[in-house]
Amino acid sequence: MKAVTIRTFGAPEGLEVTDLPEPAPAAGQVLITPEAIGVGGVDVMIRSGILSGYGFTEGHIPGSEVAGTVTAVGAGVDPSWAGRRVWAFTGTGGGYVERALASAREILPLPDSLSPVDAVTLGSSGVVAHFALKHAHFAPGESVLVRGAAGSIGILAVRLAALAGASAVAVTTSSAERGERLRSFGATHVLDRSGDDLAGAGNPAAPAGYDVVVDIVGGLGLPAFFGLLRPGGRMVTVGMVAGPPPADFGSALIGAFQKSLSFATFSSDVVPLADRQAVRAEQFAAAGRGELPAVVHEVLPLDQAASAHRKMDAGEVFGRIVLTP
Repeated sequence: MKAVTIRTFGAPEGLEVTDLPEPAPAAGQVLITPEAIGVGGVDVMIRSGILSGYGFTEGHIPGSEVAGTVTAVGAGVDPSWAGRRVWAFTGTGGGYVERALASAREILPLPDSLSPVDAVTLGSSGVVAHFALKHAHFAPGESVLVRGAAGSIGILAVRLAALAGASAVAVTTSSAERGERLRSFGATHVLDRSGDDLAGAGNPAAPAGYDVVVDIVGGLGLPAFFGLLRPGGRMVTVGMVAGPPPADFGSALIGAFQKSLSFATFSSDVVPLADRQAVRAEQFAAAGRGELPAVVHEVLPLDQAASAHRKMDAGEVFGRIVLTP
């Protein structure tokens, strides 16, 4: 089967299309023929080598979610899964392939109304956005800032905050045009990447501060966003596509001690699987009804994975890029 592996960490050119033996499902696993493969920010971080200290090695197959048809099941798996359309979480890798393995516990049936492409656009991102807001103790009537809102997690965080009754939903993005697209999902204020009003965005008066910041960017600019939190405000970081923050970023929190600010990281790994699957099923159904956006930037063939990563590195992507075998 065709697969994409990381030949060398670093630039997208380090991704290599190769042939591997077709796998067979072990006990508790299913084999899936993907119709769609999600390209996520964590794939880019792994490929760049930023996460090599966490046990990732060259030769790794990126990709954590696929959607397609179950073609075989391992021992102990209900045989009725064979032939069914599913979304699947493949772990921290193993998705950029023509045949993917997944734990039978980590698959979910696809509603007839939801395409595989939309499923991998929503599957992981929607769960992260939902539980990140919960982790921040967001309540209706509070204001939210989504930093790095043009990706699939950011778009869904905007939409979910708006649906949940946020008093304001501000976004940081790179252009007024992107800001207008985000307004269609519920954004009320469009800021530039530093958190200032974006010229030409036609903003009303921005809130003096925000109760919640959902950060997908990280990087050296993260500490400045503590200054945009209201007293008692909470920042939750769900991604670090710009790399880690400065080593001394906590000093900005200490410097604002009297504002009682909070900072937390969030990974959906801490959420019980049953809860993740329940929210995911609800979101798939909502997307099928047209209530939740599945924003696809582009669909590319699997052998153009390097091109997909170049677009991610360049910040060109609005929504999600999806690969098809």
